[in-house]
Formats: sequence, C-alpha cells, structure tokens
Amino acid sequence: MTAMTSHADDRSSTRFWLLVTALIILVQVLSQYLMGRIWICECGYVKLFEAGVNTPGNSQHLFDWYTPSHIIHGFLFYGLGWLILRRKPVAARLALSALIEAGWEILENSPLVIDRYRTATMAIGYTGDSILNSGMDMVSMIAGFFFAARAPVWLTIAIAIGFEILTAFVIRDNLTLNVLMLVWPIEAVKVWQAAL
Repeated sequence: MTAMTSHADDRSSTRFWLLVTALIILVQVLSQYLMGRIWICECGYVKLFEAGVNTPGNSQHLFDWYTPSHIIHGFLFYGLGWLILRRKPVAARLALSALIEAGWEILENSPLVIDRYRTATMAIGYTGDSILNSGMDMVSMIAGFFFAARAPVWLTIAIAIGFEILTAFVIRDNLTLNVLMLVWPIEAVKVWQAAL
C-alpha cells in the first residue's frame, strides 16, 4: 500500500511540475505579446531554418544558428537543477529550467537588451525575436534538458563543445562569445565577428 501511495504521489508531483512548466511558457508568450513582439517574421511566412545571421529573418523563424546555444542552455540548466534540486523530481528541475529560460527570453527581448546587442555585439540590426522563435528557443532548451538527463555527462559536454566550435566557425558567434560580448565587450572580438 505504501509503494502504491508513493507512486501516486510521484505522478501527482510530476503532473504539478509539468503544469507549472506549461504556465511559465504561457507567461513567456503573453509577456512578449504584451511587449509588442510580433508572432512571426514580418516577411509573412515561416521557415524551418534561417541561415543568415545579420539578416532580417534571423531570430524570426523556427530555428537558426543560435538554436545550439539554447540546447546548451538545456544542458546547463539540467546540471544546475541536479545540483540544487537533487531530491526533487526531474519535472521540478524542468520547471526551474523553464523559469530561467523564460526569464532570459523576456529580458533578451526588452528594449534595453536589444539596444545592448546592437551596440556591443555583432548584432547590429537585431530587432529581437519573434514570439515563434522565442517559443522554439524554449523548445530547444527543453530538448537539451532531456538529452542531458539521459545521456552520459561526457557526451553532453562533447556535444556542447562541438556546438560552440561549429557556430564559432560558421557564424563567428556562439553562447560563450554572446555572453562575453553582452557583459564585457572586447573590441577585437567585435572586429573579428564583423569580418564575416
């Protein structure tokens, strides 16, 4: 009887945390709508992947060269949840991860951060994410989270490093450079990125 009660409690707890995660995503979408973000690209159509970096379609479609950064967010947030919520169910760690990602997506699309990207990074014409793109950033983070939950740590780290090298090579930007240039811009890096 105790094992059955415990199993039912686990399922109830998981459902609760999944509901919390869904509400966090809803708040993310509604916040961006109330901030005046557009639903889809102003071009009027949706692409699976936007290959251009400093183009009007960047951060407007389903996926782009910044998608690997959001997958890495999932890796990192899974690790953080494991460290600080080790005794909680995976769904609670997912809710924490969704809260951090939603907070970033809302902040990233605020006028203050958009302006900072334009002045301090290579994103000269950046206008912010479409709501669709921001939502897919959340989906990418969740995919990374669940990958990290299942995969060996060494493989997760190897993929994160691979993503960072690939995007640095292809677009001269990645999660590490993005954070660096947003927080502590280095002119030499900005010049190197602009040479693309």
